[in-house]
Amino acid sequence: MTSHTGFAGRTYVVTGSASGIGAATAALLRERDAKVIGCDLDGAEVQADLSTPDGRQSLVDQVTEYGPIDAVLAIAGGGKTGLLETNYFGAVATLEGLRPLLAQSPAPRAVAVSSTSSLAPANERVVQACLDGDEAAAVACLEADPSLGGPTGGYGIAKRALNRWVRRAAPTSEWAGAGIALNVVASGVVDTPAAAWIFADEAVRTAVETAAPQPFGGFPGRPEWVAELICWLTSADNRFVTGQVIFADGGSEAAAVGDHHWR
Repeated sequence: MTSHTGFAGRTYVVTGSASGIGAATAALLRERDAKVIGCDLDGAEVQADLSTPDGRQSLVDQVTEYGPIDAVLAIAGGGKTGLLETNYFGAVATLEGLRPLLAQSPAPRAVAVSSTSSLAPANERVVQACLDGDEAAAVACLEADPSLGGPTGGYGIAKRALNRWVRRAAPTSEWAGAGIALNVVASGVVDTPAAAWIFADEAVRTAVETAAPQPFGGFPGRPEWVAELICWLTSADNRFVTGQVIFADGGSEAAAVGDHHWR
């Protein structure tokens, strides 16, 4: 097997490793001679439910037993219930809980996986409650907003809050100051079990593709295409990129936002 200098001998914690982007990323890392500690509800080295505080602590405790780590890939998410709990609070708890272990690595790296859904209009009160760390208030506020279509409207909000949290945390002394690169990869629509509901109904598929076209690569994308970017950002070869929300979405974000940020 060919050795990859940016990966060989490094230990990666990958949440959501049993399927989708997480599974594709874990497979690529193993091909590149990295050690992977997979985390998921089942079918992984570490089994934990990130939608609950106890599950999040269990993940940190179990990973700690493995010893030193070099990268944390907070990929777990999706679903139709517990969206804020898993996609925001679970991701942040994973990153913060494992940060002390990361800081012991000579080249520590971390990535959280977001989505182009983070571009959708969001209830700012819910986003702010997430950023304030008030899980109960965030969930209650989400459930009380009928315009969001109930709890399932929380996916894009959770991802928007996650983007903002990373942007705030990445340049701080706890992360960049400790030599830890922290970035977001925001995925477009890819062919994963979590997105299966989109493809099960032709009308839904057409509506989603029309609303979020992916002119480069097509619709849907492949999980391994997103995994390639995640792998590089968390390799020892990444020496200068942190605090970025990078869209791996076939051009969907560029089509939606244009040059807004540069005006």
